[in-house]
Amino acid sequence: MCIEFGREICGNLDIAELREWLVTNGIGGYASGTVAGLLTRRYHGLLVAALKPPLGRTLLLAKLDETAVYDGRSYSLHTNRWVDGIVSPQGYRHIESFSLEGTIPAWRFALADALLEKRVWMQQAANTTYVQYLLRRATQPLKLTLKAMVNYRDYHGDTQSNGWQMSVNRVTQGISITAYPGAVPLYLLSDKGDAAPVHHWYYGFDLAVERYRGLNDKEDHLHAASFEVTLQPGESLTFVASTEKQPDLNGEAAINLRRTYEQKLLEPLQSKDSPTWINHLILAADQFIVNRSVPEDSDGKSIIAGYHWFSDWGRDTMISLPGLTISTGRPKVARSILRTFSRYVDQGMLPNRFPDAGEQPEYNTVDATLWYFEAVRAYYSATGDDDLLNELFPVLADIIDCHFRGTRFNIHLDATDGLLYAGETSVQLTWMDAKVGDWVVTPRIGKPIEVNALWYNALRSMAKFAQQLGKPHQEYEAMADRGLSNFSRFWNQQTGYCYDVIDSPDGNDASLRPNQIFAVSLLESPLSPVQQKDVVDACGRMLLTSHGLRSLAPNHSQYQGIYGGDQYQRDGAYHQGTVWGWLLGPFVLAHLRVYQNPQQARQFLQPMANHLTAHGLGSLSEIFDGDPPMTPRGCIAQAWTVAEVLRAWLATIRN
Repeated sequence: MCIEFGREICGNLDIAELREWLVTNGIGGYASGTVAGLLTRRYHGLLVAALKPPLGRTLLLAKLDETAVYDGRSYSLHTNRWVDGIVSPQGYRHIESFSLEGTIPAWRFALADALLEKRVWMQQAANTTYVQYLLRRATQPLKLTLKAMVNYRDYHGDTQSNGWQMSVNRVTQGISITAYPGAVPLYLLSDKGDAAPVHHWYYGFDLAVERYRGLNDKEDHLHAASFEVTLQPGESLTFVASTEKQPDLNGEAAINLRRTYEQKLLEPLQSKDSPTWINHLILAADQFIVNRSVPEDSDGKSIIAGYHWFSDWGRDTMISLPGLTISTGRPKVARSILRTFSRYVDQGMLPNRFPDAGEQPEYNTVDATLWYFEAVRAYYSATGDDDLLNELFPVLADIIDCHFRGTRFNIHLDATDGLLYAGETSVQLTWMDAKVGDWVVTPRIGKPIEVNALWYNALRSMAKFAQQLGKPHQEYEAMADRGLSNFSRFWNQQTGYCYDVIDSPDGNDASLRPNQIFAVSLLESPLSPVQQKDVVDACGRMLLTSHGLRSLAPNHSQYQGIYGGDQYQRDGAYHQGTVWGWLLGPFVLAHLRVYQNPQQARQFLQPMANHLTAHGLGSLSEIFDGDPPMTPRGCIAQAWTVAEVLRAWLATIRN
C-alpha cells in the first residue's frame, strides 16, 4: 500500500511543493512538509509539539538542511525559497522518488551511484519525531551534515528574530535548546556522529501558501545545531527531535513500532477486501484521534478537526466519530469520545471548540449537540452497549429538556409547530459559521433545515433509547410526530426542493444549499419518497462536484467559485460556493437511499481515491474551489471528509 512519485513530480518544484505529507503522534502534535522539502506554510515543521495535549501546539524544529559529500562532490539535499523569490539550494533536483509507506514519508536521493533514503515518523503519545537516513546503495562512504533549524512559537504565528538569543548546549549524543527561561527544552539527538552547537539566524524564509492566504509570508529560523556523520554502505543515521530528555535512539525499533501500530489499524477491515485507497483512509482516520484527559478519565479521547490549524471541535468530532471509529472497527475509541464530551455538556449544549490557549470551551453551536445524538445512535447500533447508553441517557434527556425550555442564543422549540429555532444577531450557530469581525456571512437565523432534520432524528433516537432502557418514551415520540407533521413547511413547491431556512427575519430562504441533503441521508427522513428524490436530484444537478457539494448553487447572485485571498475574502467565500468534501458522504448515502444502486453510488466516491495523491498525501482535503478544476484548499487533511467518505464507502458495499 504505497503512494509513490518519481522525478516527474519530485523534480518539478511547481508540483512537488503542492504535495504535502503529515505524520502525527496521537496527542495533537505533528510533523508536516512538502515533497520538495520546501517550507510553504507557517504550519510546516518536523516537530510541532502539543505542549498541553491535545493543544498548546508549538513549532520547535522547523526543518533539517542536509548536505551530502560523496566521491569528492557536495550535494545539497534541501530546498529553500527566500523572500526575494530565489530558490537556493535546489535539493529537490536530487530526489529520485518519494513514497508514502503507510503514513511514513520516504525520499530517495540519487547521488551518482549512491542512493540515500530518508524517512520521517513520530512516536505515538510523545512529542518525538524520528528522521532516519539509510545509505541504501554506494560504492564508498558518504558524509552527511544536518543543520537543525529551530524555533519556539505558537503554530499559528511567525517569527522575526530581532536578536532573540536561545540557550544552546551540548548534551550526551546531541544538543539541547531552551528558547527562554521557563520554555520547554528541545532535545536534538542522534545515534551516531558528531553534534555541535550553533547560534545563527537564517532570515527571510518565503511562505508561498501564507501569501496566497493573505497572511505574513516570511519567517526567520535559528540554525541551532549541526550534526555530522560518515555512513558506510548499508549504514543508517537516526536523528531524534524530542521534548523528552532521553528518547529511544534505536531507529529500527522505533520504526517497527510505528509499522506494527499501523498494521493493527488495518486489521478490522481486512476481511472487507478494501482497496488500497480505503486502507490509506483508515490510517488517515487515526491521525485525527487524540488523547484528551478529563478529571474523571485520564484516558479520554477527542478528534482534531483538521490539519494543520484546527483544534478539537465539538461539531466536527460528532460528525466524524462514526466514520473515524465505528467504520474502522474501533468502538472503544468511540465510547471514550462520547464519555469525554458528556462531561462538557452545559445548559444542554456541547462546546463548539476548545481554544488553543486552554481557555474555557465556547458554546456557540446549535448542531454539535444534535450530532451527538447521531453519534450515540451509530455507536449503540454497532455495539448494543447498554451500560454506556444508561450512563449517557440522563445527559441526553437533559439536552432535550433544555432545548424544549430554551437555552443560549435563542435556541428553543417553537411551540406553534414543534420545530427548533436558533439564532441571534452577530452569532453564527450552524456549521456554516464563517464570521469576519461583526460580519456573519451566513447567519441563518430561524429554523435551518439540517438542524430540524437532526432534531427529528434525535427525538426518534431518544424514544428508542428510552424503550431499550425501560424508561418512558411516549413524550419523545409525540415531540417527533409533531415536528414531522410540520416539516412540510420546508418544502418549496415552486423550486421543487427545500428551503434552507424558514422563519428567518427576512422570511424563508430559498437558496439552494446542501443542508437539505441531511433530510434524506439521516436514518429517519422527514420527507416523502418523492421529495427525497427531488432533493437528491437538485443537489446532484447544481451542487455536486467530483470532491463534494458546493455550499451554494452557482446561479445564486452571491456565489463565489474561488477560495483565496485575505481572511475577509476567504471567509466570504467559505460557504458561498466553496465545495466541502465531507458533504460527499451524505450525498452518496442519500443517493443510495433513493436509487438503491450501490455500484452507482460508489462511483461518486472514486475521485477521492485520485485526490489522495494531491494536497495532503494519503488524506482528504477540507474544501475545494467551486469552479473547475476544483483546486483543493483549506486544511490538507480534514477529519469529517475522511470520516464521511469512509462511512459512505462501507454503506455501498453492505447494500
